[in-house]
Amino acid sequence: MKLGVASILWMAACWLGVGVWGAAQATPAPLFRFEARPGPYPVGLQVVEQYDHSRVYRHSTDALGRPYRGERARPLQTLIWYPAERSQAKAMTLADYMSLWAAETNFGDPKTPYQAKEWRSSMSAYLSQSLRAVRDAPMAAGRFHAVIYSPGQSDPSWDNADLCEYLASFGYVVVASPSIGATSRGMTADLAGANAGAADITFLVQYVQTLHNVNSSGIAVIGHSWGGIAGLFAAARDSRISALVALDGAMRYFPGLLELAEVHPERLSIPFLFFMQGDYSVELRESCTVGENKCWFSSDGEASLRGEPRESGVFKSWTHGDLIVAHMLGMPHAGLSSMWQRHEDYWSDWKGSPGDYNREDAIKGYPWVASYTLKFLQAYLNHDAAAMEFLRASAAANGVPAHYMAVSYRRAAPAALSFDDFRAETGQRGFEHVAGVYEEFRKRDPGFLIDGNAMLDWADELLSDDHLSEGIAVLNLDIQMHPDSGNAYGRLARAYVMSGQKQSAISTYQRALTRDPSNRAAKKGMEDLAESH
Repeated sequence: MKLGVASILWMAACWLGVGVWGAAQATPAPLFRFEARPGPYPVGLQVVEQYDHSRVYRHSTDALGRPYRGERARPLQTLIWYPAERSQAKAMTLADYMSLWAAETNFGDPKTPYQAKEWRSSMSAYLSQSLRAVRDAPMAAGRFHAVIYSPGQSDPSWDNADLCEYLASFGYVVVASPSIGATSRGMTADLAGANAGAADITFLVQYVQTLHNVNSSGIAVIGHSWGGIAGLFAAARDSRISALVALDGAMRYFPGLLELAEVHPERLSIPFLFFMQGDYSVELRESCTVGENKCWFSSDGEASLRGEPRESGVFKSWTHGDLIVAHMLGMPHAGLSSMWQRHEDYWSDWKGSPGDYNREDAIKGYPWVASYTLKFLQAYLNHDAAAMEFLRASAAANGVPAHYMAVSYRRAAPAALSFDDFRAETGQRGFEHVAGVYEEFRKRDPGFLIDGNAMLDWADELLSDDHLSEGIAVLNLDIQMHPDSGNAYGRLARAYVMSGQKQSAISTYQRALTRDPSNRAAKKGMEDLAESH
């Protein structure tokens, strides 16, 4: 079904939070300034130009159809905010950050894209505003946990520079690259785009592990909007990511993409902090309306019309990792980015929110987003008990003014027992107890089952490493689990031969032939034993 222009514009407004809220602002909007108190560290910023040579970004021809002569690998302009030593140099201004845009994908040949020109015009009142980072300041001594930041759709790496600087001031190394599509500067709202963003995050995870000031024992990913779904895709595929934050992440609006990418939130066991915008809730079925129909965002990224709304299942499925949801009641989707907070053209179209929230409320809500993000990182990367208590407390108990945000905390349910858990427990208890361990696992989780091939492979692994008694114990349990398996009896008989237990081998071969008279391996084993007698 093709949407009319008016419907498309309305859907875009729903996505960005523009024109959806009904109450009009009575006074001119104040200008944004991030007033949160920084941490003990000054902040440095480095800009690294690097390529991901595993992926092709440029077409083989240029825009005029001529052969492209330059580097075709994927460019990743990488920004690194880090704890620094004191410096007398001037801090970065907004204009300094904006100047980075020109070289994002054109190293050595800067070209300012039209989007940057629009942002510069809309943010003219802020261009001279200083932030915290000092370019190339000396690094502070020590090693710090790493955070990968993934920006919103097609946005520059610094679209949340205030948050990134804030976290660096508290002792985190924050690394980001721009949101660019698989083969274009513009990020596409489809599976290819989500996968491209996720691969960028994975590249940066690998990169931060090479930095001498990074403690890579815990790596978190933070993503705004489209960067949120990219972060989820990356976390589902990369076990090095140990915590996830989404600033109104797009997984709420594009649930079908998770199905297409075979990303299963129910399989993840990492903690997840989700900030939800105040005006649009998929989960509560507060769906937007076009005429008599309901609308939501479909798996291919385009707005779809149906008779019923579609629910996002991310929160419902996130059962094996702690889940904290912070509903930012006075903030629209774009307000969760500090640079969009400065985008005055956006705010001139914003009409306020239900409950008479206004521009000032959106500005004041941003420091609480930063504060909760910091506490989340301190709790799960630094294992800070006080920060964990903060997350578990109510918003009011944490000093949040009434009606600003609603916070829920849900502890992770125990993960289902796995084959690896069984192997680990057996190794700790001793292989002579393998049958007892299996019985205990079955009592704890009646759904716990082990595939017979997995048991045989485990036994072969043990026997190949000359752990004969351990392999025999595993095979005896496998026979208890699968008493009709002639193959298991044959493997056990061979293990007895290897360990010099000839009589046990003969009786086991006989049992194998009783169950499967055509078992040639058992027959051959019996013949070999007879010849060796």
